[in-house]
Amino acid sequence: MNNRSSTGAQAGRRNASVPGQVNPVVYILSLLVLGLGATMVIPLLVEWASPDAHPTMFAVPMLTAIGTGIVLFAATRSDADLELDNRQAFIVTAGSWTVLPVFAAIPFVFAGLSWTDAIFEAASGLTTTGSTVVQGLDAWPASLLLWRSFLQWIGGVGIIVTAVALLPFMRVGGMQLFKAESSDHSEKFEARAHVFVVRILVIYLCMTAGCAALYATFGMSGFDAINHAMTTLSTGGFSTHDASFAFFEPRALHAIAIVFMIAGAIPFVAYMKFLDGQRTIFLRDPQVRSLLALLAGVSLVLGLWHATQSEDGLGQSIIYAAFNVVSVVTTTGFASTDYTAWGSATIATFFALTFLGGCTGSTSGGVKTYRILVLFQVVRRHLMLTVMPSRVVARTFDGRRMEEDAWIGVLVMVVVFLATFLLFAIGLAMTGLDFMTALSGSATAITNVGPGLGDIIGPAGNFSTLPDTAKWLLSAEMVLGRLEVLTFLVVCLPSFWD
Repeated sequence: MNNRSSTGAQAGRRNASVPGQVNPVVYILSLLVLGLGATMVIPLLVEWASPDAHPTMFAVPMLTAIGTGIVLFAATRSDADLELDNRQAFIVTAGSWTVLPVFAAIPFVFAGLSWTDAIFEAASGLTTTGSTVVQGLDAWPASLLLWRSFLQWIGGVGIIVTAVALLPFMRVGGMQLFKAESSDHSEKFEARAHVFVVRILVIYLCMTAGCAALYATFGMSGFDAINHAMTTLSTGGFSTHDASFAFFEPRALHAIAIVFMIAGAIPFVAYMKFLDGQRTIFLRDPQVRSLLALLAGVSLVLGLWHATQSEDGLGQSIIYAAFNVVSVVTTTGFASTDYTAWGSATIATFFALTFLGGCTGSTSGGVKTYRILVLFQVVRRHLMLTVMPSRVVARTFDGRRMEEDAWIGVLVMVVVFLATFLLFAIGLAMTGLDFMTALSGSATAITNVGPGLGDIIGPAGNFSTLPDTAKWLLSAEMVLGRLEVLTFLVVCLPSFWD
């Protein structure tokens, strides 16, 4: 009797604490929804200024998001200092990438898309994937084109903040190695999160403005320049034209895009360190060195290969190769030509490149350069110990010792990442898609690249003709890829809610 009473009292205390645990989570999500709704005023003004204005296309979604945000904010507001524990950080991270696409999709529904297509387009935008179900982009209203681009831009900065401020403390996928890097006072990184976020946002905004200015200087219209600058630096890949970057002929524009796609794939913490006086940081960072070496090497090889297989000159072939290699590796997804027509060897190469991704702490997706370097080191260490079992081989990265849970986290992340890719590929095949479309569709969704391979979803196609079930699977996989899978799996554990 006493034991039952004691157990009941403990359960009561746990249940009583639930609102206190949920309130900070809902509070933060309400602010994010409120902020998303407020940003809709920009495309609303653009739509209002158009000759055939339909302001309800953004006015109603804006009021819906702002109204929902205000209600949730008022219900969870507290005078106490806002602090998140580890469990709440997981819920906020998973919840934000799940809830925001729903509100972001509402303008697309008012524009005539089905909820399936609207959710797909919004998820692709916020996760900076760049896959699209929209045909006839050249004739689409400017307000909707701007909204698509803006979703990728705010998604990109959200990815950076998540990667450098949340994931290291949540110990996801070996990211704990970067915990000290994002809060080390000796390197002048402010402890207060809002100061850190502001610095990231200022750098991001300045780089976007610089990219837009260069695009406009070398031939893009002002509208195209702004849109493509947002989707270039965010490594998102949405375009205002069905032909993507192939719409623009000047080589200078392609060169500018290459530079800023790479800039988006470099750790933004490195930019902060550079501004804090570490002028050689880009040369010293192993991620940056490895990424640049890979891009240069593969671009040169594919350029030479394409030159021997086509009538394009060597210079043009290398530009084509460099642009598309950088676009795929950085998970931007722009296309300047249909590289699937270059032969089976090229198709296999681009499929492999799909999984790589840029650096940790950047806007790009994929496995990430850091994890690939760690994997190489683990394999090398294992081989060395196989030959000389008594030898002491330290596990380090960038001069710092890697704790066991960090490199195991990397192994677990990669295994789960690949397993998720295969499971979704099987699911897509079960919807009736052919092998190439299912396999590359799953790969491009989980890595947040954008275009797949084949005639349907390749660089010259899009995802509009896919069955609705396949679109829902891909939408879910895009979000999982942006959450790096493990964040979602942790939240799904029954023990997480005990």
